[in-house]
Amino acid sequence: MPAQAIASGLKMAVSLLIIVTARNEQARLPSTLTALAEAFPGASLWVADDCSTDATRRIAIERGAEVISPDSSLGKGGAATLAARAALATVADPDATVVVLCDGDLGESAGRLDALVAAVSAEEADLAVALFSRKTGGGFGLALGFARFAIRRRCGLRMSAPISGQRVMRANVLAQLLPFADGFGMEVGMTIDAARRGLRVAEIEVDLSHRATKRTLRGFVHRGRQLIDFVRVYRARGYSRRVRIDHSSG
Repeated sequence: MPAQAIASGLKMAVSLLIIVTARNEQARLPSTLTALAEAFPGASLWVADDCSTDATRRIAIERGAEVISPDSSLGKGGAATLAARAALATVADPDATVVVLCDGDLGESAGRLDALVAAVSAEEADLAVALFSRKTGGGFGLALGFARFAIRRRCGLRMSAPISGQRVMRANVLAQLLPFADGFGMEVGMTIDAARRGLRVAEIEVDLSHRATKRTLRGFVHRGRQLIDFVRVYRARGYSRRVRIDHSSG
């Protein structure tokens, strides 16, 4: 049965909580939120806004989202931690609530995250991670390669999409993974922490699109900041036992 059909059948049995991370995403956030609302009607929608200087916050509020913003920029991991804690405080049954984490730049493709929801709802994975079926943008792979190395060395997982921000888990799992690592180290730290707790991590191929960075000065600066945060997570986590990852396709 297609993942989309499975997700549709299971959404009635679980509560859905969506947390969108965003910073200066006024161009793509409207279509992202629209797609999420259409794919997951009735879901509780939250936006972790890391002190955007454009209309991101206003757009999120107008679309009915609960917006959580720090007083000053905390980076992706810090802002997402604040939003996740606030959202979890509203959850009545953490075991029966599925949480979607995603980036604000997915646009209309955000609706395809139902494949991850299906996997977690069916208890096929504790943490489902989206593997983009199409590669767009990017640099020379140094930051991405180090992220894969860091996860493999610290917990034994071999990941194809170590820094994908599109992740689904139950609320009780999310609570175990807080606080997130600072900045762009959020996903690398989350993966290592999940594996060390014995949680099942599955990568699921999904046809997603996003605002990819290119081989420009701005793009290289962005990836340089990512690499610094990955190194920090790698140093902070130390060593642990090795485990195996499940690879799935949606």
